[in-house]
Amino acid sequence: FGMTEPAVASSDAKNIQCSMVKSADGKYYIVNGRKHWTSGAMDSRCKICILMGKTDFNAAGFKQQSQLVVPMNLKGVKIVRHLSVFGYDDAPHGHAEVVFNNVYVPSQNLILGEGRGFEIAQGRLGPGRIHHCMRIIGMCERALGLMKRRCLTRYAFGSMIAKHTSIQQDISDSRCEIEQARLLVLQTAA
Repeated sequence: FGMTEPAVASSDAKNIQCSMVKSADGKYYIVNGRKHWTSGAMDSRCKICILMGKTDFNAAGFKQQSQLVVPMNLKGVKIVRHLSVFGYDDAPHGHAEVVFNNVYVPSQNLILGEGRGFEIAQGRLGPGRIHHCMRIIGMCERALGLMKRRCLTRYAFGSMIAKHTSIQQDISDSRCEIEQARLLVLQTAA
């Protein structure tokens, strides 16, 4: 899936700049753009990209975007580099920066119709956001574990820092905040 762009705040789909212009004969969309964190693009099994771009820059804000199925082997599709997510490389598939330079995509590869890209993205991105939240909660758990271990090995002002009430309060606050986040994510996913 290719939506995020490096030059704009593409979390707001109205900012997407990747263009998908119909050819004069109507047989193709000519695609030009640069995407970051293109899902699974580094995997050798990745044969297509569901690409979000604009087919009508003058339409109402959330009707400008469309999605195309773009074969990754088309002329003009170039994987630039691997990108990590939260410091992880997501091997073996990984995410990538991908450039689309005058890529001719058959018109029949349009998904649902012009101007439906935002609608499609909302259905796909909701579960993805929940997944990222779960990953972050796991990272928070790891950080809390590291903090507790460190408190048992460091000494300050003549005693183990785990004995200091300010440190105990910080650990308690962190535990509560992680539990709050976990419950919010659980409720959102339900």
